[in-house]
Amino acid sequence: MTNTEEHQTVVPTDARVICRAALARDAADQAEVFYHAVMQGAATHYTLSERRAWAQALPREGSAWAVRQALYTTLVATCDGRCVGFLELDLSTGRIETLYVWPSLAGRGIGTTLLVHAERMLLEEGKGRVEIEASLVLYERLLRRGWESHGEQWVERSGERLQRYRLSKSLSAIET
Repeated sequence: MTNTEEHQTVVPTDARVICRAALARDAADQAEVFYHAVMQGAATHYTLSERRAWAQALPREGSAWAVRQALYTTLVATCDGRCVGFLELDLSTGRIETLYVWPSLAGRGIGTTLLVHAERMLLEEGKGRVEIEASLVLYERLLRRGWESHGEQWVERSGERLQRYRLSKSLSAIET
């Protein structure tokens, strides 16, 4: 994103949370959000060995996440200057690559706000549809938000098979 002010907003559920384009300094926090969202946030949906394999799929190093910022349009939700949630978006394909929120802040609208911003950006790019492969953690929440399921998938991570779902949603200016 070139204009971070344009895509910055306060999340209504917590006045201290701001959504904006990711900066290089957010990368280390993104690594921690990812790790804790998987290891703690997904604990009721995946076994410990599944979560360990999932968490190992991406390095717990800021430098790796900084590289990903160059690959994907990355939106972050910050609280008191620290990244507490993020979404990676491939604008060219209309695909959300990742969406993670710090476990203790899940259910407060942070992920939804990031999704709304991503949907608006896709509309601005002329896209009429958004796609995601969602974990069991996110699946039901997306269905409630009007996403359509295209079936179950299994992905292998470090020898473990993880269940997820392919979903998509039609976009229109009225919805966002």
